[in-house]
Amino acid sequence: MDAVDRLCSRYLLFFCLLISGSVHQTVSIGVGINYGQIANDLPPPTRVATLLRSLNINRIKLYDADQNVLSAFLNSNVEFIIGIGNEIVESMMDVSKAQAWLQQFVEPYIPNARIACITVGNEVYSSNDTTLMANLLPAMQSVYQALISIGLDKQIKVTTAHSLNILSNSFPPSSGSFRGDLAQYIQPLLNFHVMANSPFLINAYPYFAYKDNPNSISLQYVLFEPNPGVIDPNTNLKYDNMLYAQIDSVYSAIKAMGHTDVDVRISETGWPSKGDPTEFGATPENAAAYNGNLLQRISMNQGTPLMPSVPIDIHVFALFNENLKPGPTSERNYGLFYPDGTPVYNIGLKTGHPSGISNSPASKHLIIAGFFFSLITALFSALILYSDR
Repeated sequence: MDAVDRLCSRYLLFFCLLISGSVHQTVSIGVGINYGQIANDLPPPTRVATLLRSLNINRIKLYDADQNVLSAFLNSNVEFIIGIGNEIVESMMDVSKAQAWLQQFVEPYIPNARIACITVGNEVYSSNDTTLMANLLPAMQSVYQALISIGLDKQIKVTTAHSLNILSNSFPPSSGSFRGDLAQYIQPLLNFHVMANSPFLINAYPYFAYKDNPNSISLQYVLFEPNPGVIDPNTNLKYDNMLYAQIDSVYSAIKAMGHTDVDVRISETGWPSKGDPTEFGATPENAAAYNGNLLQRISMNQGTPLMPSVPIDIHVFALFNENLKPGPTSERNYGLFYPDGTPVYNIGLKTGHPSGISNSPASKHLIIAGFFFSLITALFSALILYSDR
């Protein structure tokens, strides 16, 4: 191979590296989003699909199995968690009814929709309904058996999401423990997770801890901002944010139940941009700091101090403000976006157009020009680097 051939080969290699680098930068950020729909002013799912595609977010958690939403994302790269509501958990104890549910809400969309997980119920163990608590695991087992019957048990996991209120102690993280009155439910539930190889989901909100104790909890600590941190006296591990401490407290509680083989994931976390006068800290600035700093941590593939080799897995709450949610003002203001698609605050998720993506010729020309400018720059650099070799 002569010098010209070698130089051309190097150009080709550099070009391939450039292309691969460009592709790498367009893959999804490693965060999921909760897509709640308790509102009467939300855009249609087809427009939501455009918005999320423009944001490179391809993991969505639903609270039901909305067929309009699933249909809008067919043949996309979006991975779904779908939900079975608390109101039908009891009926799911019947395997035939679980099979009927799968036939209606899952099978029509496979393989054209990536359904990765089914949550059976939400925050059941934080309710006062002992019948619902007792029915949860049998319902999960029934849904799992129904998935086995159609050959989807390896593809779709079965789990449920918990409030952090299932813990009796969360600090220090190494002393995390489940409430004594829930042990009878959680011990067999953990056994199920191991058998089914499914994750343990937690809805964790440092905002609640700060709101209740703003004078004793550092705002910087809950917002992932620079702070002295907190040392766990039992492990000497240092925590520079509350969310990681909460995750590790759940790992510790699971270990206290005899398990080190269950994966903990965050099914909800977020910060409201608006609240009642008594809801301290519910501001756009704090919401932007919490979610923006969280996205930075996720992009670093960080693990917690206790589990440093296991990157945190998180679905942020929520995609939109939901104007019909009951409760305090904060409940209606967790969204990253208003229903019209404009951001509530800026955390770096830019679409270039309120509806999700710009189709203007000028925008397309800028993208193409930028690409070729990068290519020419790269080739010129390669020429300088290799011309003397």
